Amino acid sequence: MGIYGDQIVPRLVDVACGMGINDPQRKRACAGLHGRVVEIGFGSGLNVPFYPDTVTSISAVEPADLGWKLAGKRLAQATVPIERAGLDGQALPFTDNSFDSALSTWTLCTIPDVMTALGEVRRVLAPGGTFHFVEHGLAPHPSVQKWQHRLNPIQKACAGGCHLNRDIRALIESAGFEIRELDEFYGEGPKPVAALTLGVAVAPAA
Repeated sequence: MGIYGDQIVPRLVDVACGMGINDPQRKRACAGLHGRVVEIGFGSGLNVPFYPDTVTSISAVEPADLGWKLAGKRLAQATVPIERAGLDGQALPFTDNSFDSALSTWTLCTIPDVMTALGEVRRVLAPGGTFHFVEHGLAPHPSVQKWQHRLNPIQKACAGGCHLNRDIRALIESAGFEIRELDEFYGEGPKPVAALTLGVAVAPAA
């Protein structure tokens, strides 16, 4: 990825995604996680304080070595076992039906082949397993969408491939998940970057 992608982007993500205004959304997304959990886009471990007591282990998927290093303090304070178990959400190194829950927070915007990644999440979840997510993406209003499409090339170049205009609900449903809970709203900040989709989806039986 080069120096910018390897050394700068993980620090930018740690600061931007680590702002306290995101904590309520992280808490909501983590609520209900249980058993063995795979977290794609673990980053610098910003979700660690919000794992509920019902979680027995976390298999963290994180490509950035610096992101994992930045997570050090949070990992030391974790009350649940956390292992860096994968590098690429598009090719999860786990057997089928091996997790009870999955978690993704501000991650689906960046994965190059997001449909492959969602297919992998569905594959490793047991039937009835829950996929918990909070993501920014395509806004509900055309006037905001127009700006998202305009700004998307700049966002991708500056933020490690992050897209502003992915339709999160449509992507998750297209991957075969059944939406159980969904909340689409604007968080704090400019609407083109603050259109959020938060919810829980279920992996149906094969």
